[in-house]
Amino acid sequence: MKIFITGGLGFIGTNLSHFFLSQGHHVTAVGRSASQRLIMHDNYRYLSADTTQPGPWQEDLKDIDAVVNLAGKSIFKRWSKKYKQQIYDSRVLSTRNVVSALPAGNRITLCSASGAGYYGNRADDNLNEDEAAGDDFLARVSVDWEKEALQAVAKGIRVVVMRFGVILGKNGGAMSKMIPAFNAFIGGPIGNGRQWFPWMYLDDLMAAVAFIIEQPPIKGPVNFCAPNPVRNRDLAKTLGKALNRPAFMPAPAFMVRLVLGEFGNVLLYSQRATPDKLVRHGFQFKYPDIEKAIAAIVQ
Repeated sequence: MKIFITGGLGFIGTNLSHFFLSQGHHVTAVGRSASQRLIMHDNYRYLSADTTQPGPWQEDLKDIDAVVNLAGKSIFKRWSKKYKQQIYDSRVLSTRNVVSALPAGNRITLCSASGAGYYGNRADDNLNEDEAAGDDFLARVSVDWEKEALQAVAKGIRVVVMRFGVILGKNGGAMSKMIPAFNAFIGGPIGNGRQWFPWMYLDDLMAAVAFIIEQPPIKGPVNFCAPNPVRNRDLAKTLGKALNRPAFMPAPAFMVRLVLGEFGNVLLYSQRATPDKLVRHGFQFKYPDIEKAIAAIVQ
């Protein structure tokens, strides 16, 4: 199978490339770096390009079986007006350019990233894929992002919108930020810690992408999160226990907002998302519980 990955040098994109190569597939990855030295494989091709702009990179989309669209600026930093525009453009314009280059035909599967931020701040609501969108900045970005991906349906392409929770794994992602804080004895819950934390272990994410590509009935939005979401305080407690560090140093909500600005609200928002569609189609999670996932990362 020929698989095209945008955002190919990110934490998820790099690991997903290794995963598909190990299964014997051909991978073409595109990223903004001039070169990459992480993957040397006969079945791997790297393209350097800004996917927010049309360009020669789009030619490689003419002969593929599946696209995993992961392009997007990180949200994990303080947002300025300029950076918010970059968050939006890197997702919406990149997706628009991918879809415009795809040839018509139902043999292609487009797996396009979105986020659990689609739902906004929803307290204790149970959030399956049929729930309505929120109205904050990330929710609005997600709505437009998904709309661009779904334009491919008119071409006869199967589109799956992957609403990612926070992806946990070794050597990158959220854990690369959290573990140093706990090791420095300053880890703990954020705000009151009652907000629900949708998460997914990296190995399950990669297996779920492969599962979806092989399952034609799956289409539309799919929550990419473990079946057992946890509250933020329980995540902190589990990580502290695994690292043998205290987890009682809370970051007060006012301080989070003061230091991180508008992005601080994202860390305080609650999304009790569940992977109803994956479960309904028979996907088996290897890491359904946070304790097992944290143990795998810390070990």
